[in-house]
Amino acid sequence: MSRILVALATYNEIDNLPSLVAEVMRVLPAADVLVIDDNSPDGTGRWCDAHAGQEPRLLCLHRSGKLGLGSATLDGMRFAIDNSYDLFITMDADWSHDPKHLPALVAATSGADVAVGSRYCPGGGVAGWPLHRRIMSRGMNGLSRLILRLPIRDSSGAFRAYRVPKLREIDLSMVRATGYGYVEEIVWHLRRAEATFVEVPITFHERRAGKSKINFGEAVSKFGTLVRLANSR
Repeated sequence: MSRILVALATYNEIDNLPSLVAEVMRVLPAADVLVIDDNSPDGTGRWCDAHAGQEPRLLCLHRSGKLGLGSATLDGMRFAIDNSYDLFITMDADWSHDPKHLPALVAATSGADVAVGSRYCPGGGVAGWPLHRRIMSRGMNGLSRLILRLPIRDSSGAFRAYRVPKLREIDLSMVRATGYGYVEEIVWHLRRAEATFVEVPITFHERRAGKSKINFGEAVSKFGTLVRLANSR
């Protein structure tokens, strides 16, 4: 049986994390859950520590401050590699990614190195977004495919399952994006390592509680990452 690690990068997600962890563990009863917390002032990390003592499948990685989604995910990847997991799964910690899609993601890795939970493949979609946000998301994904030649329709989503042996083949220190731009950059590095990809349809939802971490600065940084990668081909 494959050893599976589901990573949840958190900053102030106390209103979402307890129910999400419970559902992930219900849907994937053989998986471990790693919470990577950036010293959340709302007690997210403290909740994790308290419950990890009662649930051996719940693991906590505490970081010194808000260091970014990309660097948190890379720390999770290193944890998966160092602890000999077979599959490493990432998803948002705010319920925008429904755990019900996890079994399909896991199953899809039997035929590919990376299974991507996709809003833009047949059967995928977005619930509750205004038109301008849909246009911006489609545009960013189209730009990524055009200038980076990424082999997937949804390169900006973080709902993914990676086969850990393929992650071992790339130098994670070469991934420079510390924020949301890492989602395109890691695909770029994996494509250069001849990874195979498959897209699994999902429906993306708005977060259940709390405030979004995406802002204008993150958007500018993501665009800068695309330009940097395009110039380094």
